[in-house]
Amino acid sequence: MRRPKGIKTKKSVSKRFKITASGKVMARHSGMRHLLSGKNSKRRRRLTRPKLVNDRDTYKIKACLPFTR
Repeated sequence: MRRPKGIKTKKSVSKRFKITASGKVMARHSGMRHLLSGKNSKRRRRLTRPKLVNDRDTYKIKACLPFTR
């Protein structure tokens, strides 16, 4: 992926996604903002852990984060 001059990092993407050392993209689960009393504790605990982003979306996310791996 070649970088053109003057490219900037998309700050909204950098706040939502993290790149691991092996180059995978991690994101947070949705559904942890409100209405938590209706979800059981196992589900809430699972939603706190980050998830791996699908391979189809990683190229777009990495294009928005040019100064990472």
